[in-house]
Amino acid sequence: QINSIRIQSRKETTTDAISAPRDDEESAVVIFSVSSCCMCHAVKRLFCGLGVNPTVHELDQDPRGKEMERALIRLLGASPAVPVVFIGGKLVGAMDRVMASHINGTLVPLLKEAGALWL
Repeated sequence: QINSIRIQSRKETTTDAISAPRDDEESAVVIFSVSSCCMCHAVKRLFCGLGVNPTVHELDQDPRGKEMERALIRLLGASPAVPVVFIGGKLVGAMDRVMASHINGTLVPLLKEAGALWL
């Protein structure tokens, strides 16, 4: 089954479609990653440590990985494009935004609101 994740940049009026395999349930947390990236590993460990089971798309292992990476670069306006985190279908951002949210205490409430955490 293919799920189409729509990403729209604030700078652009066009919408880029990123297709990725999905489980039977919609994931509350989606991470776009590269398997050899240490920052990607750190953000995945953060979510796992919080008790969240994110859907992870390893761009270097996906046949459409380069296309997805280009769409993420356009969305963020920066390179490298990973890690990129979506919670509840909304862009949180790269590692700096995720860590800032974690440190200032807004990450856990966001995860609860998205249904990624129940406690």
